[in-house]
Amino acid sequence: MSPVTLPADSHVHSEWSWDAPKGDMERSCARAVELGLPAIAFTEHVDHTVWTVDPGALDGHDHLLALTTPDGRLAPPAFDAAGYLEAVERCRGRFPELRILSGLEVGEPHRHAGDVARVLAAGRFDRVLGSLHCLPAGDGFCEPPGLFARGAAAQVVRDYLAEIPELVAGSDVFSVLAHVDYPVRYWPRAAGPFDPADFEEEFRHALRVTAGSGRALEINTVLPLHATLLGWWREEGGQAVTFGSDAHEPSVVARRFREAAELARAHGFRPGRDPYDFWGRTG
Repeated sequence: MSPVTLPADSHVHSEWSWDAPKGDMERSCARAVELGLPAIAFTEHVDHTVWTVDPGALDGHDHLLALTTPDGRLAPPAFDAAGYLEAVERCRGRFPELRILSGLEVGEPHRHAGDVARVLAAGRFDRVLGSLHCLPAGDGFCEPPGLFARGAAAQVVRDYLAEIPELVAGSDVFSVLAHVDYPVRYWPRAAGPFDPADFEEEFRHALRVTAGSGRALEINTVLPLHATLLGWWREEGGQAVTFGSDAHEPSVVARRFREAAELARAHGFRPGRDPYDFWGRTG
């Protein structure tokens, strides 16, 4: 077995995220302890973008259907910051051997500055991720599955990557860019295998702007991050990375983290002074 020590999981959702019906903060902490993680960050969804969902896309997801209007618009509910922060404190008392970070994953914060500021003012959040989930589509917004259904696959990825510099320049509330490869999760099979080299210029620009802002890049393990992207991150000046399982249920906390840590080391990133710090570059 590889000797690589597992890093902190800096992107976990619990029952306090509106799209995580199987989330469980206490069970996720227990899983982190079982795995020997040094820390876990509960970065709950804070979303204000209302987007259009295609018919049938939510079949079997009753918790999301309940949030969707008859014309197919999904409106995320308000985040219960007080209840969430109380739950974090309870878990800190129950799991003193685990460093538990409070946090948020804010969707499109450059489009909702006032709303996001009001949530952040509710308490202390140790780790804030910035995410891009939705792009403009017609008179509304869509997530990648809906975007791919409406247009050419390559253009969807280019539009997504072009929006990242807008996200970075338009909000200073987050320290980590989450899942830069988010659309790849939904890349249509009919478009053939996804090759990041087809989008090198766009990826490099997004990564260069993010690196220049001093933010860290998340190695999100829902899909293994393509090694090419991490190489470009370093070449474009990226100084730090974090690791995020993006778990929405306890069983997948720290999924593929051993491989992700080996990838980061191979590209010259090492743990910080404290085990819950970002991993910084060497050389």
